[in-house]
Amino acid sequence: MKKVLIIGGSKGIGKAIINEMNSSYEIINISRTEPDNLKTNIVHYSCDILNDDLPELNSLDALVYCPGSINLKPVNRLSQTDFENDFEINVLGAVRVIQKYLKVLKAGTDPSVVLFSTVAVKMGMPYHASIAVAKAGVEALVKSLGAELAAQVRFNAIAPTITETSLADKLLRNDMIKEKMRERHPMKNYLQPEDVAAMAEFLVSEKSKRMSGQIIEMDCGIVSFKL
Repeated sequence: MKKVLIIGGSKGIGKAIINEMNSSYEIINISRTEPDNLKTNIVHYSCDILNDDLPELNSLDALVYCPGSINLKPVNRLSQTDFENDFEINVLGAVRVIQKYLKVLKAGTDPSVVLFSTVAVKMGMPYHASIAVAKAGVEALVKSLGAELAAQVRFNAIAPTITETSLADKLLRNDMIKEKMRERHPMKNYLQPEDVAAMAEFLVSEKSKRMSGQIIEMDCGIVSFKL
């Protein structure tokens, strides 16, 4: 059974990934709070990945880094601290974890790293300056590390459109707004965490063993189609 490290599996997409993988993988979760869906094959470490010492792991086959942010403001209301915080959680946190576990990943079976971007990098959306800059850094990290470690570790990212998680509660705050959001997408829907979790599982599985350096847009058509 392959061993997968999930960073941020206590809620949202990370929690859905644990649910997707818990029957087929040995899972290690690192997050500040303990997931409420712990199973016997899941080991949890309570840890702030930006500030605490990360646990030592002896073996690892895949890493999925889920922490992110939705910090939407007009540019004149974005402070330098906003940009720094978004970059820290989305990019520097991922770098810190990758550097910590790269040695054990290299020794794993078909090792794979999955990061998260957003459709706002390619689409260009108002009020997304800070998060789009940070996620563009994530995409650059995937391309650069994918090339550097092409024969050793696979790197891919998922770029979802809006997904119904607690992080997006302010954007999907009532049924009328949810319906407008569905209508905005050509496929007349947006994402559920389970949709993204299924893609993450695919990217760490042997089914994607010839894929690296890819940014997978799960956009419900909003970037891909102009209707």
